[in-house]
This record gives sequence, C-alpha cells and structure tokens, in this order.
Amino acid sequence: MSLLGLYRPSVYCACVLTRVTSIESLRPPATRRRCCSSSAGRGAAACWTSSPVVCWSTGNQSDRMSAEAESKLQLVRRHIRAFPDFPRTGILFRDICPLLKDPAALSAAIDLLEDHVKKNHQQIDLIVGLDARGFLFGPLLSQRLSVGFVLVRKKGKLPGETVSVEYTLEYSTAEAEVQQDAVSPGQKVLIIDDLLATGGTLCAACELMEKQQAQILGCLVVVELKDLGGADRLKPHSVFSLVQY
Repeated sequence: MSLLGLYRPSVYCACVLTRVTSIESLRPPATRRRCCSSSAGRGAAACWTSSPVVCWSTGNQSDRMSAEAESKLQLVRRHIRAFPDFPRTGILFRDICPLLKDPAALSAAIDLLEDHVKKNHQQIDLIVGLDARGFLFGPLLSQRLSVGFVLVRKKGKLPGETVSVEYTLEYSTAEAEVQQDAVSPGQKVLIIDDLLATGGTLCAACELMEKQQAQILGCLVVVELKDLGGADRLKPHSVFSLVQY
C-alpha cells in the first residue's frame, strides 16, 4: 500500500499529486486532497484511478507518513557507500551492493519507488529495465505494481527478432536492444536503472521505446549524480531519483 493511500472495502484510494522529481517532494501537505479510487489494474496494466472521491488528512497522519518516508530514505542512503578512484583515478564510485545485501534497505527502496509511481501515474503497462542493474530493481517493482517487466540488453544477448540502437560511451560506442515483440505500440512504460550519470544508456533505452512507439512515462533511478547532467540529456522525459549526489 502507498504511504498516502487509504483502504476501503474493495477500494484503493491514492492521492493525486503533482509530478515530483525527487523523493524529498513526497512529503504530503496536511490538507484536504482530491483523490481517485479504483480496484486493481485491468489486464496487463496497473490502474489506480477511476471516479473521483474526496479524502481528508489530519496533520498528525501527514506527519507520520512523512516521517515514515524519510526514515526509509535515510535507510537507503546509509546503504550506499563511496569508493574513490574507482574504476580509475578521479572517479568517486557509488556502490549499491550493501543496499542489495540488506533486505530491509532494499524493501525500503522499492517501497519509495512504488509510492512515487502510484502517486504520479494513473496507468502503467510495463517496467523496462536496463542491463544489468536495472534487472535488480525492475522485476521487484513490476511485481509490486502487477505489471510486466521487459529487458533492454547489450547487443547479441537476446534471442529472436530484436530492435537495436547504437549509443556513445566515453571512448567507444555500444548497442542496446530489445526483443521486437516485447513492447507494443501505445503501451505506457517506465524505464528503470540503478544509477543516472551522463544518461547515455537511459537515452538509448528511451530511443528503443520510441522505435517501438511506446509511451514513455518517465525514468526511475535509485542514485543520480546530478553534476553529470544526465537528467538534462533525457529531457523531455522526466527523471525520478531516490538519492542525489
């Protein structure tokens, strides 16, 4: 259940908020909110809205929800460590291995991503994960949302007919690909990876989805290195990150 959600018999109620770009924006105001209700998503899609209703929130409830979200965020942050001069001199590497190793921290990260998606997207058809660490978070999130998961892989790793795009790395080029039948025209997709740096791989994934005529709802990452400008490179697509450096 979303941190801002309420349960009624057979009805889920999630507050409709404006789009946010970081986890700090999830703190809810202690005010009246216009909400939408629906039952579980239909078919392969996840839907959280239909007919409008009105929900009320007290200040104490709002504060409690904000404190819970903040606690989860701090847990995630504590499980990301830094290694200077890796993989080469001058680079500060952000390591998510402790996050993956700790069940509570990993669950907190997925909770926060799930909350963001349910508050900001009425319908989702697929989560698209990037090779390779997007595969660690994407299936967990897609399971929470009851939608499918699609792999974007390096060239030559997928069987059958594929669609590919070439993208530029620092000193070379690479290719990313997706199976041709993995995404249908018009499907609503969210793209997920562990980290956003310069944005090259996420840009390639967006280009792949555009080739498939999918509707890109946005990109999700656990860690964003803001100084490298990846979010600007991905515009007009939105980026949501849990932790920023």
